[in-house]
Amino acid sequence: MASVAKHDQADFERLYDATRARLFGVVLRVVRDQGIAEDVLCETYVRVWNEAGQFDPGLGSPMAWMVAMARNSALDIVRKRGDAPTADPDAADLASDTPPPLSRRDMTDELQQLLECVSRLDADRQKLVLLAYYNGWSRAELAEKFGKSLTLVRTWLRRSVLDIGGCLGLA
Repeated sequence: MASVAKHDQADFERLYDATRARLFGVVLRVVRDQGIAEDVLCETYVRVWNEAGQFDPGLGSPMAWMVAMARNSALDIVRKRGDAPTADPDAADLASDTPPPLSRRDMTDELQQLLECVSRLDADRQKLVLLAYYNGWSRAELAEKFGKSLTLVRTWLRRSVLDIGGCLGLA
């Protein structure tokens, strides 16, 4: 990321090649439209190019930083359009904490550890975390889905994030 911050085009191209498929998947899952996802991805890489100097490795991995940037941009687009972050609320029931078997070998140790920590949460909290942070559901949508108060949903999410952080050794 340091070389990208210095506008090293060759390193930026390697970063792009190594991350574009994952970032596109994140964005497409939120916006549910290939054309819009391509636009958001392009804007994300422009931001990466311009803001790479602001990346702090002490706060997380470059991939996590870029995923957050892409996901937030995608959510902004969805909210501006007035859409729900997922096209089919019932499809969220299919959200899984385990990746397809073929991609498991490609997972980083960091991701495997994260998935292990998420799997330690009870089933409702697992689903809540995945819907919030993977599918981009708002707290209000989660409260409606689970039939709970907004305050309780916020509490569950906060406790879940703290539990995951403790499991990862971050707390």
